[in-house]
Amino acid sequence: MEKEKIAVVAMSGGLDSSVTALLLKQEGYKVIGLTGKMFDSPAAETVCKNAKAVADALQIEHYVYDAGKTFKEKVVDNFLECYRCGKTPNPCILCNKYVKWGELFDFAVNQLHADVFATGHYANIIEKDGIYKVYPANDEHKDQLYFLYRLSQNVLSKTIFPLSKYKKSEVREIAHKYNLPSKSSKESQDICFIQKPMTTKKYLLEHLTAQKGDFIELETGKKLGEHDGHFQYTIGQRKGIGIAYPYPLYVLDIDAEKNIVYVGKEELSHKHAVEATDINFSFPLESTEFDAMVKIRYNMPAQKARVRVNENRISADFYEPVNSVTSGQSLVIYDGTEGFLIGGGTIV
Repeated sequence: MEKEKIAVVAMSGGLDSSVTALLLKQEGYKVIGLTGKMFDSPAAETVCKNAKAVADALQIEHYVYDAGKTFKEKVVDNFLECYRCGKTPNPCILCNKYVKWGELFDFAVNQLHADVFATGHYANIIEKDGIYKVYPANDEHKDQLYFLYRLSQNVLSKTIFPLSKYKKSEVREIAHKYNLPSKSSKESQDICFIQKPMTTKKYLLEHLTAQKGDFIELETGKKLGEHDGHFQYTIGQRKGIGIAYPYPLYVLDIDAEKNIVYVGKEELSHKHAVEATDINFSFPLESTEFDAMVKIRYNMPAQKARVRVNENRISADFYEPVNSVTSGQSLVIYDGTEGFLIGGGTIV
């Protein structure tokens, strides 16, 4: 008799992970829910409680894993350090690497004996000739590949994304059909450790020291006003500068050491060349120079670029200029024909 396969599902109590668990149970897996507790707060307790309610409804085992130490060191501390240095971080990407496909994945495989580790991401893993590649899901509105470029072949070989063939609307229909506790849950927030009514700006003001600095016009070097801390601004920002001027002002650069925020015309933020370090590729590259589609932030259409890889550095030369190149964000590379994930790095 064939051994029942175990699928451990990373469960947040939300819609996507709940339907993921349901689908795998229907496929005949022994499904175990696993919730990472990232920090001590009422919001984190609610996540664990909601996940347990879904697990109970599905009649599956449920574990809570305390990932607080790793989450603080690798995600929260990095988040604050980036802003302190004038950069804008991507906490979800680091959480995926160090927590979801770090501690939770290891616990699932080593302690819960998972054959597969599943999440509610909208992506698709396809294996060919022993190489695992991450492809876009059927829902073109849900490109979650951007957040997955740091995953290794080892974790990809044991990971599945059951929602790959569904659209978000279909996932919600399934949740309603089976009356899952999460059927009416809203989309999760971008930064899970900053819960409303707290904002990113308020959070940074609580944790970083605000000091008065200057707004300088990049083109002329002229002082246009003062601000209360460079970390409250990000490249490409227009709103919240608070300076009346003959033309709209955008944040173009940040000098964290001197606490200067450089502003100017939007077209001055356009660049053809972008560089990234701390790089990772989803599979071994056949060439160190190639054309690909590249994103420099999540919510932009991918743009064609010539990519060059030199040791731990990526250079992307865009065929058309891109705007608001932001240090600390991720440069992510996709195959130009099939759209699968190639890799990426952190913009310098």
